[in-house]
Amino acid sequence: MEPNTIVPKKLFKVAENRPVMYDQLSAENTSYWSGVGRRFKQNKVALTGFIILLLLLFLAILGPYFNEHGYDDQDISRANLPPKISLLESVSWLPFDGVDTRGVDQYEQKNITTNFWFGTDELGRDIWTRVWEGTRVSLYIALLATLIDIIIGISYGSISAYYGGRVDNIMQRIIEILIGIPQLIIIIMLILVLKPGIITLTIAMGLAGWTGMARIVRGNMLKLKEQEFVLASRTLGAKDRRLIFRNLLPNTLGPIIITVSFSIPGAVFSEAFLSFIGLGLQPPTASLGTIVNDGFKYMRIYPHQMVISSVVISLIMISFNLIGDGLRDALDPRSRKR
Repeated sequence: MEPNTIVPKKLFKVAENRPVMYDQLSAENTSYWSGVGRRFKQNKVALTGFIILLLLLFLAILGPYFNEHGYDDQDISRANLPPKISLLESVSWLPFDGVDTRGVDQYEQKNITTNFWFGTDELGRDIWTRVWEGTRVSLYIALLATLIDIIIGISYGSISAYYGGRVDNIMQRIIEILIGIPQLIIIIMLILVLKPGIITLTIAMGLAGWTGMARIVRGNMLKLKEQEFVLASRTLGAKDRRLIFRNLLPNTLGPIIITVSFSIPGAVFSEAFLSFIGLGLQPPTASLGTIVNDGFKYMRIYPHQMVISSVVISLIMISFNLIGDGLRDALDPRSRKR
């Protein structure tokens, strides 16, 4: 056909409108992260864990302000009071009637007119205020330690995986040496050198826990750096920093998020354990670990002093683990076809 030949209109045919095909294409173009959110919301167990965590965060932030007692206000005249809540004291099977394990109404005996919802400890301090103040402190330490873990682990794992070769071998040998040393020993040594405190405990936990994050980031980046989109970017002249932060890291966010969701409850438990054995936070600072330590001495007579804080620790760990399991399922690419 000559270049200037006019093509008759009868040779053209109007394309059919295919709404079904259009809907399929639109579904395929749906954002990956919106799909993750949708699958997470469909997971009832993970959603339950998320709601529990939100409730705990709400109480950790505002709970200490629900009454006029400070977390360190002492009054021996009201020492070792059992929990008492006016709305629940008539429910016989709930331990909120102010009666201790010996069947004695401590409020009536000591002529106390104020109800303490979680009771008091041996120094007369309000356990409700101390538990939520301690929850706030424990979560603060865990989140900050996890942040240090993320920064060091992602940086170390990214450099090791991207450059490979001798650099990767040397960096991985260093990690293997650090993993060979028990994490608890590293934390205890750092605490003994730097003296116990919130900042010291946070730094010690962060410096001791980044190796797992580094290995996960390295493993995922080793798979990704040979993919076509990375090779295409390198061919077009993209620099190392752009390749790492614009091409590789965004595609490893899934495993990073899952690892973080499991690291936070581990950090909460580590803080509680260290404070329980006396190497963590020191009195009068309130944390879940110090409250458990204080209540352990009176476990048989006044079990509420230890049980309540232990239940809060358990709820935090369970909720984060449920969220982590839900995120792992939601971020699994194979579940997109379900």
